[in-house]
Amino acid sequence: MNLQFSALSQNESFARVTVAAFIAQLDPTMDELTEIKTVVSEAVTNSIIHGYDGKPDGKVFISVLLEESAVELVIRDEGVGIKDIDEARQPLYTSKPELERSGMGFTIMENFMDEVEVRSEPGFGTEVRLRKHLLKSKALCN
Repeated sequence: MNLQFSALSQNESFARVTVAAFIAQLDPTMDELTEIKTVVSEAVTNSIIHGYDGKPDGKVFISVLLEESAVELVIRDEGVGIKDIDEARQPLYTSKPELERSGMGFTIMENFMDEVEVRSEPGFGTEVRLRKHLLKSKALCN
């Protein structure tokens, strides 16, 4: 599935619900579904707040690949990029302290997903690739 939308804060919930509905066909547990929705929310919010500095003219792109027992998400923007990825991934780091951001976005992604890869080039945007292996015992559709 591929999704593209304007970098508006209200579209974060649209992205979260759309991804959750799409991955429901794999019959994830409620915890897995909640974790994936949270991760989508964090990554999309990062794109909107940090990538585009809250300017609505940017676009956020999401692709979701489903495998037998895994979900791969790619969330990308064409915003300002990240100067220092290692620093940005540190707990409590935020490039927008004046907005009282918690600086926990990447930490949450790393805790909820099995793999997190961040690629970024200043001036050209950021891509966050996330992968989660789902449990064999299915809970939602039983």
